[in-house]
Amino acid sequence: MIYWLYEHRDLFAWDWMGGKEGLFYKLLNLFKYHTFRAGGAALTSFVLSVIFGERVIRKLISLKVGQPIRTADEVHKLFELHGKKAGTPTMGGVLIIGSLLASVLVWARWDNLMVWACLIATVGLGGLGFMDDYEKVAKKNSKGVSARYKLLWQGSVGLIVGLMFAYGMSVQGNGIANMRELHLPFFKAPVIADMGFFAVILYVVIMQGTSNAVNLTDGLDGLATGCALTTALAYAGFSYVAGNDKYADYLHVLHHPKAAELTTVAMALAGSCLGFLWWNAHPARMFMGDTGSLALGGCIASLAIGSRQEIALIVVGGVFVMEALSVIIQVVSFKRRGKRVFRMAPIHHHFELGGWVENQVITRFWILSLIFALLGLATLKLL
Repeated sequence: MIYWLYEHRDLFAWDWMGGKEGLFYKLLNLFKYHTFRAGGAALTSFVLSVIFGERVIRKLISLKVGQPIRTADEVHKLFELHGKKAGTPTMGGVLIIGSLLASVLVWARWDNLMVWACLIATVGLGGLGFMDDYEKVAKKNSKGVSARYKLLWQGSVGLIVGLMFAYGMSVQGNGIANMRELHLPFFKAPVIADMGFFAVILYVVIMQGTSNAVNLTDGLDGLATGCALTTALAYAGFSYVAGNDKYADYLHVLHHPKAAELTTVAMALAGSCLGFLWWNAHPARMFMGDTGSLALGGCIASLAIGSRQEIALIVVGGVFVMEALSVIIQVVSFKRRGKRVFRMAPIHHHFELGGWVENQVITRFWILSLIFALLGLATLKLL
């Protein structure tokens, strides 16, 4: 919407305001720059989250959507640590989604299909999370919707978004990346020149894997929020470089002109996370729930795909990968050997049960997330 003012700035070149030499006309020129609009998006989403956070908390309390905590019978030690959090409002992810949507719609270009792909992924998976949270609250248990139903919904959203990326934006020529190419680190040329429909399948897997990994990370106050923040900032950098032909050529990364607009989306996401952290920091006044964690995962995955840095997500989202792998390792080990590798999975609970207090786990994982994000950005010359 803001970009429209730039495109039609001549309509505002009023003589009484100095015409094209006036300050107002010159200010409108700022709206063409991705960096300016990205900064505006981050500030807008942050302010909206802080302003409306209290209202969202009061509304969630009035609706009695308190977070159910696994009982002592289910996990005795975990209940001892987190039992006091029972009843804290959940579904706070609506604040993240709302502030993100409002900010992106104000600051991003509406004619960019990548922007809409990110929003569809965010809202689509956020809707699944909302259903899951509702099931937990309504039935007063911690299970929610079935795993099969989750995978089906995630796959459907991933299919729509994957088709948009693979076929809606897969242009070639003039140094522009084909969205169906498969690139691997340390290889300048594509490993597969055109994956065809397999590209869509790959994007579905990325969408499912990322959203589930973020969901598993959301177990402590502010943990997933802070990790998503650093990841979003890293992909703001990736998107800006991928969208600029000169920077992309210098750093040997894939270039797509539409990717630059994802900088605005990534910064809006960062602002939303920062604003939500205002209310979600320990001791949390509200939880994002699956509404927020699945939405965050969908947005991050689509940013990775759009900026052609989906492989780098393994590094940038290192904390999310750790959390997901810990669960996989734990399940496989217990089924095959009858033994657990970790005290409890996801791995943040392993450290809790090992004596780390909650704030220590959160802060140290934030530090790791920042390091992973910086390592991911450091690969720009390599990928």
